[in-house]
Amino acid sequence: MSDTTAQPKSATKDAPSKPNWWRQAAVYQIYPRSFADHNGDGLGDIKGITARVPYLKELGVDAVWLSPFYPSELADGGYDVADYRDVDPRLGSLADFDEMVSALHASGIKLIVDIVPNHTSDQHEWFQEALQSPPGSAARDRYVFRDGIGPDGSQPPTDWQSVFGGPAWHQVPDGQWYLHLFAPEQPDLNWDNKDVHEDFIKTLRFWSNRGVDGFRIDVAHALTKDLSEPLPTWEELRHLMHENLPLDGTHPFWDRDEVHEIYAEWRKVFNEYDPPRTAVAEAWVPRPRRPRYASAEGLGQAFNFDLLEAAWDASEFREVIDDNLTLSSESGASSTWVLSNHDVVRHVTRYGLPQDPDTKNGKSWLMTDGKEPKLDRELGERRARAAVLLLLALPGSTYMYQGEELGLHEVGDLPEEAMQDPSYFRNKGVEKGRDGCRVPLPWTPDGASFGFGSNGAHLPQPGWFADVAVAVQENDPASTLWLYRRALEARHKLQSGEALEWVDNGNAEVLHFARPDGWQCVTNFSAQPVPLPPGEVVLASVPVDDEIPADATVWLKV
Repeated sequence: MSDTTAQPKSATKDAPSKPNWWRQAAVYQIYPRSFADHNGDGLGDIKGITARVPYLKELGVDAVWLSPFYPSELADGGYDVADYRDVDPRLGSLADFDEMVSALHASGIKLIVDIVPNHTSDQHEWFQEALQSPPGSAARDRYVFRDGIGPDGSQPPTDWQSVFGGPAWHQVPDGQWYLHLFAPEQPDLNWDNKDVHEDFIKTLRFWSNRGVDGFRIDVAHALTKDLSEPLPTWEELRHLMHENLPLDGTHPFWDRDEVHEIYAEWRKVFNEYDPPRTAVAEAWVPRPRRPRYASAEGLGQAFNFDLLEAAWDASEFREVIDDNLTLSSESGASSTWVLSNHDVVRHVTRYGLPQDPDTKNGKSWLMTDGKEPKLDRELGERRARAAVLLLLALPGSTYMYQGEELGLHEVGDLPEEAMQDPSYFRNKGVEKGRDGCRVPLPWTPDGASFGFGSNGAHLPQPGWFADVAVAVQENDPASTLWLYRRALEARHKLQSGEALEWVDNGNAEVLHFARPDGWQCVTNFSAQPVPLPPGEVVLASVPVDDEIPADATVWLKV
């Protein structure tokens, strides 16, 4: 494992900035292997990101969230980390990383990096040491090893299933079993072990000292476990996921109260810096349990994933907005708004599918290779444009996923031989996986990989990418890219305070709210046009006159 002698300091090598920059930031998620390929090996890299910093600056984002870039065997898209304090040599070097940080900061863009604390890669030096050590050793105690059950220990300790399908336990040659809530290549760490605590604090300081401004905490609601007997069966646990988790923190491995002791330790580290380092929790927990992750004594912010599961419906959006603003007031944090990320079907596609329970998240559509039900691309794009204007008008930070500014749809027809996601291989016939939202971006309408790199791409790109490439859209004022650029520019000028007040318009299918200083946002979720309220039109998702068309959003200055 790479080490560092760097010590925490009061400020980064860059000039200090406002400590609350994150509260209403527009954050752009980069999945590095699919963003830009500088060296032509088919895989996106750090130098590719650095070369595209001018694009990010022109887009107008406040920060970049960089998905894992660490050494990895890619059993789970980089979330199987072999070394937490280094860069995957296929993506670059620490020097390349430093150059990228400097380029981002010089353009006024902050950097948030992914931290994966629930599990390591099975190639991590700790796990390799554990495999070479006997049961009961200090090396094995860093992970969750257990003896099997049955006369000869040949059965796993429990019948639990992993998130990616199949057993959550894997047997090693000497007969013991280790826990992996995700892929077998991702053994879970034992957070009762002092070494684990100390090493992650070292990692947080390592990247903070290199100028990283914040951290996105992967599977933040896992980490701590209670494996005391008697353990529940999978039948007793299988329905206790996400919103159905117990509210008292008693699940054996999800959302236990003890996890917040870890984040209190981390907060002390974050506060050693000026400005303090930020953090946001990826925590799929019931709404009432989110504020603790987002508290000032903990990570400071937590993802709100509710709109990833909401239909295109005014009442659903209103409920999500109200609930999350209330939760934010409880935690003292600002809310987070997100429509797409690297784990879900792109929202442009979700909004173009029939709005019923079977297709709301798009997974059933993927299982038909994107053939059934028929996707209404134009409708999906129209609703997506309306949705992003609504989100960018809300108080809080907005997280955008690479390619959504191009209006990219999910690539639903990837052939089996191209698939990389472990959820596909462990759940064939049930899951198509997440590769369709991770296809490398199109930068030009031609070339070996539409400008992604000089020698193809690690996932096949569809022919229709030529029509939505950056080089095509940046010359088209009606394009989605132009809309994002204008929206982010206007948002910086209009954003003032964090208040929101609903405006009663007598139409349940129209959401209308006001922000400080006369900024108002109106979204028409209905299939019919509605009257345009008084005020100066600042921006609209589609052309407007005296009416707001169906599935459209307008920003007004009153």
